[in-house]
Amino acid sequence: MDTMNPMSTHAPRRRLAVLALAVGLSMAPVGKGQEKETLPDWIIDRPIDFGEERVALMKAYAADHYGVDGITIVPRMIVIHWTGGSSLEAAWKNFNRVKLTGRPLLQKYGKVNVSAHYLVGRDGKVYKLMPDTTMARHVIGLNHCSIGVENVGNDDLTKKQLLADAKLVEYLAGRYDTIGYLIGHYEYRRFEGTDLFVEKHDAYRNKKKDPGKAFMGKLRKRLETLGVSLAGPPAP
Repeated sequence: MDTMNPMSTHAPRRRLAVLALAVGLSMAPVGKGQEKETLPDWIIDRPIDFGEERVALMKAYAADHYGVDGITIVPRMIVIHWTGGSSLEAAWKNFNRVKLTGRPLLQKYGKVNVSAHYLVGRDGKVYKLMPDTTMARHVIGLNHCSIGVENVGNDDLTKKQLLADAKLVEYLAGRYDTIGYLIGHYEYRRFEGTDLFVEKHDAYRNKKKDPGKAFMGKLRKRLETLGVSLAGPPAP
């Protein structure tokens, strides 16, 4: 079994103090089931419903899939997604539902709805949906250690989204020195066989292609220009 260590030479040099000065800070409002948090002024707080019912369902999911008691995580990677639809409002409403509807494969393995920590609109606006250190249901095997970023769209993600994703990744990598990896959703299975991939149900897998190889390639190049160095997935 390979050991994936986010504190290795792949981990980025942290510039938290510089980032805090650069972005400017504002106080975010309190959402249902969520605590007050300080956010950069370019991140819009729009929390999804994460009240008692969802917390209970998420705890059940965490126990069943990861064998853990609780849904607090230490972020070690960022996973980039696309929503598959063109509407920001439709995406937010989908994530806001507490229980999963449709998607029979996912329903078989848990009642809690899918979720993500951030949602990026086609205009590049960034919305925060839930706390970074609360487990979301966005990627099989890696929910216990990852922050999920959803982009509104399909294989037509915009340049504004690319720039927003890079800014968000830079911010998160500066905020959490435990983050050592950045992957696209389609790369998640390459962590199987490492200590980061945890899934108690061997049959629970799906094939993903978001957010596309081209988008991830451009995102990684953009991050290089920003001086952000995060490891990708293990070689196939």
